[in-house]
Amino acid sequence: MPRSARQVQLVEYPVGEVTPDHFVTVEVEVPEPQAGQVLVRNTFTSVDPGMRLRLRESGPAGYFNSFSLGAAMDDIWAVGEVIESRADGFEAGDAVWHAKGWRDYAIVTAGEPALAGIATLARIDTSVAPAEKYLGPLGAMGVTAYAGLLDAAQLREGDVVWISAAAGAVGSLAAQIAKLRGHRVIGSAGSEDKVRYVLDELGLDAAFDYRDRPVVDRVQEAAPDGIDVYFDNVGGDHLEAALATLRPWGRVALCGAISEYESTGPTPGPSNLFQATANNLTLRGFRGSAYRHRLPDVVRELGGWLAEGRLRYRETIIDGLERAPEALMRVLSGNTTGKALVRIS
Repeated sequence: MPRSARQVQLVEYPVGEVTPDHFVTVEVEVPEPQAGQVLVRNTFTSVDPGMRLRLRESGPAGYFNSFSLGAAMDDIWAVGEVIESRADGFEAGDAVWHAKGWRDYAIVTAGEPALAGIATLARIDTSVAPAEKYLGPLGAMGVTAYAGLLDAAQLREGDVVWISAAAGAVGSLAAQIAKLRGHRVIGSAGSEDKVRYVLDELGLDAAFDYRDRPVVDRVQEAAPDGIDVYFDNVGGDHLEAALATLRPWGRVALCGAISEYESTGPTPGPSNLFQATANNLTLRGFRGSAYRHRLPDVVRELGGWLAEGRLRYRETIIDGLERAPEALMRVLSGNTTGKALVRIS
């Protein structure tokens, strides 16, 4: 059993852009697991844009708690191997997921709810896919994409779908789920390389770089007759463009608003919100953790598509626990494709 472990801690709440100076990697003592606990050696830990909301002294009401200063950063998804177990149902050698990431060893209590219950300690089946895929398509990312389309947006036959941040961890899954279910799918991304990726690898019907022209012009060009569903990962001008192009009875799944996460002041809402009233639109916010009952569906359906080679899922892997803050900075700046992961050596 290791006597010490490394963990990344937050030392200052960022105002504006995140920098490495806001974090420190420290060495701490590893306690003995108590009854009902396991010791896990983490192999991969997640990096998600929504973490930026928790790097505030006070985050959005109703969201996950802010990270504490000078302490372990809990409620970050990770996968790893059980080294020692004093919990029923878990044995040394088990592959598991849990929510004590951004560290190399973790003491985890079995049955203790984490991330609203979706990341409670559980064994994972690595015969279906490698462990790290459970931080992407077979875990919260997959549930978020799946529930966002089927539950929040109530995807219907014949819908034309626009996915923003379509080269990202959730967006790339949502785009492919819609496409594999037979829909016309438009994607937007932040570079020409990402546009080529969503067209050539993900097989979308149309895609555009939102940086080169007004977003509303690009959506209208890709869908002259309008769209029925908008899956929002960006907010801001993207949401405004969706309101301008949604057909009557259209639906918006409000997943994220990365354009606002590093803002230092209030961010304006869309100037055309009345279009929701005029066109009988539905705008529904949702969180993947509220749909954890969808996990078996996701593992079955997306896992099957992965095994068949029909679902593509790119990962940006950053090696070294101490580089986790750098990985987050890259996610927030758009300098990753697919799911960002830190591989812990």
